[in-house]
Amino acid sequence: MTTPNLARALTIPDSLLAKEATDILRDHSTDLLFNHSIRVYLFAAEQGRQRNLRFDRELLYVAAAFHDLGLIKKFSSPDERFEVDGANAARQFLSTHNIAEDQVQTVWEAIALHTTPGIPKHMGPEVALLNSGVLLDVIGVGFDQFPAELREEIVAKYPRTNFKEGFIQEYFAGFAHKPATTYGTVNAAVCERFIPGFKSPNACDLIAASPFPDCQHKAHHMTRT
Repeated sequence: MTTPNLARALTIPDSLLAKEATDILRDHSTDLLFNHSIRVYLFAAEQGRQRNLRFDRELLYVAAAFHDLGLIKKFSSPDERFEVDGANAARQFLSTHNIAEDQVQTVWEAIALHTTPGIPKHMGPEVALLNSGVLLDVIGVGFDQFPAELREEIVAKYPRTNFKEGFIQEYFAGFAHKPATTYGTVNAAVCERFIPGFKSPNACDLIAASPFPDCQHKAHHMTRT
């Protein structure tokens, strides 16, 4: 039997905005990505509660619902990072609901940065929490710190069916057609693993190839007279 506290922790926002976001996610996503996205929200919201953060549950939910839609063909651009595609889809969705621009920007940043190591945790709570929810669900960061009973309830309600192998396949498929967009991200290594002969550019080579010539003499420093 689920306790009232657990039941509350398993609920998603029931506003019209959230329901429409759920419909878009369900209509266009796969079962694997749908369950993943809902788990990410539930993990993130509980992490926010544990940390006593003040955050907008509705905005966090929309961010979670849209965060991987850039992997889906309908939302995928030919030349942008998949994270930006998802962020742009969320912006378009929110702009039709008269959401304030600063709130739209928060959701955009949360989605655009959700795979970027080391940055989101220093940003606003919705941005930080979406990232921490993703990290927990995908690679288990914070697994032992999350309440075990709730974690098991979430997974029971939104199962991780063949998740590890299936997620890698669906993840890679979302940007396999545009591997150049993964430069400087964790996704470059995914492309290197699955695309024969693909090698992401090395920053050392890019610096060496800069069109600027190095000066061969000492720089002149301006001095005050």
